Amino acid sequence: MERRRQARGERRMAEILDAAADAFAELGYEKASTNAIAARAGISPGSLYQFFPSKEAVARALADRFVADMRTAHASAFGGADVAAMDLGELLDRVVDPLVAFNLANPGFKALFARPDMPAALAESSQPIQAAMLGQVESILGARVPGLSPDGRARSARVLVRIFQAMTPLVTAAPEEERPAEIAELKRVLGGYLTSLSA
Repeated sequence: MERRRQARGERRMAEILDAAADAFAELGYEKASTNAIAARAGISPGSLYQFFPSKEAVARALADRFVADMRTAHASAFGGADVAAMDLGELLDRVVDPLVAFNLANPGFKALFARPDMPAALAESSQPIQAAMLGQVESILGARVPGLSPDGRARSARVLVRIFQAMTPLVTAAPEEERPAEIAELKRVLGGYLTSLSA
């Protein structure tokens, strides 16, 4: 009986986090109230407060879930491949596709993490994964453009990550039938920058 109640509670928490992700994506973090989150989850605000004492607590739990999911996407994008041996198109497919898929599956991610006024606790939860991503991109640059200095690799990695971050909203906002063309443009821009580093 206790196990069933615990499973029900975990399901309810997941439903609340799903509703919060939708609310943050549609309304923005500031405008998404606990009442709006509860309504989307199909529960009363009082029921929401049984699981989370505040909107900030919901956001922290959602941030933790996003970070865990992002780690999985990073493992698919960067794990165990000989990036120096891949042709550029294959490399871009391997890296870009899982990261785009993560952003498509998690529209609330940007609403939570791309805020200029992001609370320090949320910023801290994403820093290790952001640092790991920069490190992975630097490793790719080291393998593919060995002539770059360490400072040049770090700078170029930041540029590549920022290009990806800047263009991702164009991809996620595109109608589904146009999305492959938008992804191709993202890869073209990243590929052009990578190619210019070798010139």
